[in-house]
Amino acid sequence: MVAVGYMDPGNWATDLAGGSQFGYTLLSVILVSNLFAMLLQHLAAKLGIVTGRDLAQACRDHYSKPVAMVLWFLCEVAIAACDLAEVIGSAIALNLLFGLPLTWGVVLTILDVFVVLLFQSRGFRVLESIVAGLIVVIFGCFLYEIIVSRPDWFGIAAGLVPQPQVVTNPKMLYIAIGILGATVMPHNLYLHSSIVQTRAIEQTESGKRMAIKFATIDSTVALFMAFFVNAAILITAAAAFHRNGHHDVADISDAHKLLAPVLGAGAASAVFAIALLASGQNSTLTGTLAGQIVMEGFLNLKLKPWLRRLITRGIAVLPALIVTMKYGEKGTGQLLVLSQVILSLQLSFAVVPLVLFTGSKDKMGVFVNRPWVQITAWIVSGIIIALNAYLLYETFFG
Repeated sequence: MVAVGYMDPGNWATDLAGGSQFGYTLLSVILVSNLFAMLLQHLAAKLGIVTGRDLAQACRDHYSKPVAMVLWFLCEVAIAACDLAEVIGSAIALNLLFGLPLTWGVVLTILDVFVVLLFQSRGFRVLESIVAGLIVVIFGCFLYEIIVSRPDWFGIAAGLVPQPQVVTNPKMLYIAIGILGATVMPHNLYLHSSIVQTRAIEQTESGKRMAIKFATIDSTVALFMAFFVNAAILITAAAAFHRNGHHDVADISDAHKLLAPVLGAGAASAVFAIALLASGQNSTLTGTLAGQIVMEGFLNLKLKPWLRRLITRGIAVLPALIVTMKYGEKGTGQLLVLSQVILSLQLSFAVVPLVLFTGSKDKMGVFVNRPWVQITAWIVSGIIIALNAYLLYETFFG
């Protein structure tokens, strides 16, 4: 469930833009972002298992009401940005597969409210099975794309090593921060700290240690799969587009049109669109759960699932509809990248409380972060905050 947020349509936009513009250079950003995610998801799981409270509930317990309300609002902005990516991604996939106009595709995504409710009513394990099945589809599709794109394996190896221009080049930094926001999604931390509690956990020290161990293994393996998918999108873009002089393919529709003629494989475009649709629907399921957890945790307010889902999707559909009608495909591609940058800007407000809580002996007892884990977590937090501050400075004063 947690891995899904790391391969949603927003990731596609940032990875395609990074691969087509800069080749394999930003592979290092995907790798580092996934390592960050593995650490932060471990902390989220530990918080939920040890305290029996998810991150939203822990924030409500710890902070004053005004501070908790600000954190809740920022998290809702992040969820809306993520939902925006799912709306646009699903609409583009429907357009590519069935020729459905983008505007109608955006409107049609409202119906996923009822699909989500149908699956939720059948139990959490059914949801997990559906999500796992869709991940296998996405994984298989991109394994095919990598094979037919025939990438430069030495270029891939070099791209995994961080380069200074990632920070010094403003255009590259913008895409890099979008990749970071698309990879380490703030609402996924709230989601993970809650869903680990659905497992039967023995409420003893040894029982909790075992639960933390297996939850960490589970999420780390899943995030390795997410790393493969994100890296595969960027590698495909670098091999198919950057290598052939197409340096401005940030738009998913353009990528779809170019894949078959550039690679000489007729199925490449269709497989690409199928993976995109699977990605959008998968992210919808986890986005709905995260929205419910955040609202109930921060506000202690329980809305009917269909109403909560309808509100979130309505917030996302409106800007997508306006941009689609006014600017068409190009506008939706730019909106996708922007949505991921917004996610990155919200990330600090979830990461800092998480590191504070898991480093507190009062809250965690014997499970408090070890000094090296706490130092590493603060370094990760510092990097995230610094990159976002730099992006804001470059945007307004650079």
